[in-house]
Amino acid sequence: MTVFDIQIDSLTGGPANLAQYREKAVLIVNVASQCGLTPQYAALERLQQRYAARGFTVLGVPCNQFMGQEPGTAEEIATFCSATYGTTFPMTQKTDVHGETRHSLYEELVAIPDADGYTGDVRWNFEKFLIAPDGTAAARFAPQADPEADEITSAIEAVLPG
Repeated sequence: MTVFDIQIDSLTGGPANLAQYREKAVLIVNVASQCGLTPQYAALERLQQRYAARGFTVLGVPCNQFMGQEPGTAEEIATFCSATYGTTFPMTQKTDVHGETRHSLYEELVAIPDADGYTGDVRWNFEKFLIAPDGTAAARFAPQADPEADEITSAIEAVLPG
């Protein structure tokens, strides 16, 4: 089983169908609209635009578990992201990423080590997990890591299909 086999709904309702991302590189990011790191949406969208044609997508996962920084409804989240940052990348339903109510997607992701060997609970909004096209874990990046930093873009380029 890979993350592509996990069931989760999309932000707009209905299944997100992660299986559609098989054979693509996917950067999964827990996002929030009222966080000091929220401006990362702009960099995430630039990554989406830069690499989408080469078999890549960002997948945003709204989460309200960190100081209530994503309190909005699905419609409010979608409107905020589109109007403020022009996001075009897909997003899932608002999801718990840690604790007893952690979604099964994040049960899989938290086992991925970062460059320092850290595994375990998501530390804050905008933690990033790179999944290779075959569904294996490729990398994990701290919330504060700039999505366009060389370490992230190099990791993305290394796993792009074809």
